[in-house]
Amino acid sequence: MTDLGSQERGSAVRAPGGAEEVVLLDDHGRPVGTADKAAVHTAATPLHLAFSCHVFDSAGRVLVTRRALTKLTWPGVWTNSFCGHPAPGEASEDAVRRRGRFELRIDVGEPAVVLPDFRYRAVDASGIVENEVCPVYTAWFDGDPAPGADEVAEHRWVAPADLLAAVTAAPWAFSPWLVLQLADPRLAQLFTAGR
Repeated sequence: MTDLGSQERGSAVRAPGGAEEVVLLDDHGRPVGTADKAAVHTAATPLHLAFSCHVFDSAGRVLVTRRALTKLTWPGVWTNSFCGHPAPGEASEDAVRRRGRFELRIDVGEPAVVLPDFRYRAVDASGIVENEVCPVYTAWFDGDPAPGADEVAEHRWVAPADLLAAVTAAPWAFSPWLVLQLADPRLAQLFTAGR
């Protein structure tokens, strides 16, 4: 673990060997250090910073993705457009744009935070825990993504109300964070208002 106080502000910190790092948080959501992303997701995952993004197009559809079958947690499960972790010293909005380019090969419009205080803990069937403070963003993109196969197995543009209805009818078929996010009225109203 790295002490955040020793890091230069604004710089993205990488672990030795160039591994991706996540920001560790205390129970109040304050940064307390960093850890290697590959090593942090276990049966005892510490609380850390993440984000989720729901991408809409000008036709009012929302992009949903099916996680690659090679993913450590929730492989093959349908979820929101994409998720990720801000690097130490990286603004969440910059992380959203970076991850959109990496995972879906898209350049999203200005991300807007909808659920700034979203936090969840969920356990995958394999026993791996997700334990995140995970602000939820919306962003805009028109076009067809070209996702990396190691990240996304499938993707679809769907009517937001149809996604909300599917998640409500069969929550077990979707990622737990998507289910919890859509249960929050602040996000659900975007999905029922025809965005």
